[in-house]
Parts: sequence; C-alpha cells; structure tokens
Amino acid sequence: MRRSELNLPNAITITRILALPICTYALFKNGGEDSTWRVISWCLFFIVGLTDLLDGKLARSRNTVTELGKFLDPVADKALIGTALIGLSILGDMPWWITFVILFREIGITFFRLAVIKRGVIPANRGGKIKTMAQGFAVGFYVLPLPHWLYWFRNSFMAIALVLTIGTGYWYVRQALKNPV
Repeated sequence: MRRSELNLPNAITITRILALPICTYALFKNGGEDSTWRVISWCLFFIVGLTDLLDGKLARSRNTVTELGKFLDPVADKALIGTALIGLSILGDMPWWITFVILFREIGITFFRLAVIKRGVIPANRGGKIKTMAQGFAVGFYVLPLPHWLYWFRNSFMAIALVLTIGTGYWYVRQALKNPV
C-alpha cells in the first residue's frame, strides 16, 4: 500500500470491516432471542453503516480519494450487509434464498470489478448507493425485534431492496461491457 493510500478515510473503511465481529456477537448474544441485544446489534450495525457516509465525505472534502478507497468502500458495504444476512439466516430470521440472491450479486460484482480493474476502478454510482441504503434499511428491519404486525413492512422493504440489487447489478455489468478498453 502506498503512503498516499494510508489516509483517514481508508482507515475508517478498514475499521468498518474490523468492527463486524462485534456486531455479529451482539446479534447472536443469548441465541439471538434477546430483544435488548437485538437492539444493541442494530445500533452497532447502524453506527458501522454511518461510517460509510463519513469516510466518503472526508475523502472528497480533503481531496484524498484513492483507488484503494474506491475499491474498499463497496467491499466494506458488502461485508456489512453479508455479515448481517448470514447471521440472520443462521438464526432463522432471514430466508436463505434472500441471502443467496444478494450475496451472489454482491460477490459477483466484486469479482467483475476485479476483472475490469485494468481499465480503472468503476466507482459506485447513485443507483448502487440507493441499493446499498435500501439493503441496509431492509436488513436493519430484520435485525430489530419488530412486532409481527410490522412484518409486512419489513418484507416489502426487502422486496424493494431485492429489485434494486438485481437491477443495479445488471446495469453495472452492462455499463462495464459497453465501455471496452
């Protein structure tokens, strides 16, 4: 890693990834059945998610945007969502098929980014940012101990997140293939 890539925004992004085991611990505390620990887990995931806004804003305001940061930021987003999805599926609170669809798209796009990196990193676009936010909210509603009568809302939000996940994945691949070297 070059010195110019060792900056505060990239350190925040790396810290976001390193904080995920703490979020997971809270999610699984007392078998994942403890409402207090589920709220604590939600708060931790939320705080970690907020750092996504902070690192990007800092990088742009300080003119310290790096290729490493443009690559690591979406990886950290995917790790955050993936950690929560897998944890929720293990606990039986999230259908595994949803976890597989989202992770297949996220991991597939990450490998695709690596394959086209010779042409430069393709940064996240507005649709990708909206997709990430929708996934975060949808997953957050599954982490929170909501009353049963709000499950329709939680499930509807997840449906929107799934449509955005698949749609933006398609757009991303199409854009990259449309602009060959």
